[in-house]
Amino acid sequence: MSARWWVAVGALSLSLAPVLIDLSGTDAATASFYRCLLALPFLLPVVLPEYRREGLPGRRQYAYGLAAGVCFAGDMVLWTQAIREVGAGLSTVLVNIQVVLVPLLAWLVDREPVPRRFLFWLPVLVAGTALTGGLVDSGTSGSDPQAGTVHAVLAALCYSGFLFLLRKGGFQGHVKVTYMLVVVTAAAVSALAGVVHYGLDFAPGLPAVALLALAAVSSGVIGWLLVAIHSPHLASHVGAVLLLLTPVGALGLGVAVLGERPTALQLVGCALILAAAYFTVGRRGRPSRAAADSGSARRVPAG
Repeated sequence: MSARWWVAVGALSLSLAPVLIDLSGTDAATASFYRCLLALPFLLPVVLPEYRREGLPGRRQYAYGLAAGVCFAGDMVLWTQAIREVGAGLSTVLVNIQVVLVPLLAWLVDREPVPRRFLFWLPVLVAGTALTGGLVDSGTSGSDPQAGTVHAVLAALCYSGFLFLLRKGGFQGHVKVTYMLVVVTAAAVSALAGVVHYGLDFAPGLPAVALLALAAVSSGVIGWLLVAIHSPHLASHVGAVLLLLTPVGALGLGVAVLGERPTALQLVGCALILAAAYFTVGRRGRPSRAAADSGSARRVPAG
């Protein structure tokens, strides 16, 4: 399969985590900490062959991995907190502003061009995300909408930074080793955030741990690892658009697992996202300069 398909599979794998976290009943920092911690034993056998083949990454990639891990933890903790304070609809819309921010970062930092076709379909993607998140149907809700909006905006910034750094850190090889560093850093930062402010339950119970282990495998071992490996081979806007498949998949899993009933507008939102994604990234175009440079700088197997 091409890199686009692998990133799409990764995005759909990520959609399982919110459902499992909801079933676990754990708070934001606890869920984030265990998602990272429980992923590590599964990542180790995946990372070791690359480590033996390529050795340790350079200082710049260490910096990318550490920064991406901090952003990843911030995204997980802040977004989970925002869902309870402002509701799933607005928090989903705000955090997926990454579809704008990631290409913007790539343009500002790497001078990566943004295609006109992406800009044309961008309003459709944003509208589809708003409808899929149920924002139009239910508006804002939750215990503290003002604080939730702040948390969701901060989560969006962290998420965008994480995606940008994760992709950039994969340009020079050592992708899996660098990703392991991201997960270790995110676990440490999540634990620190929990102890200092958000609360951290070191013994949430066996059922909760089992659900969070499934979330760790589906997101940390499969989803984000696929994104980390294959997103450097894509233009930034392509990866950002494909990650909008995550709320679509989460809506479908909510129906199948939690017995939720999506509204007609939510289904329309899913259709808009899928249509815009197809017309934006479904056709092969010229690779971005950043992706082309990364491909010429290294010839590392994608798998």
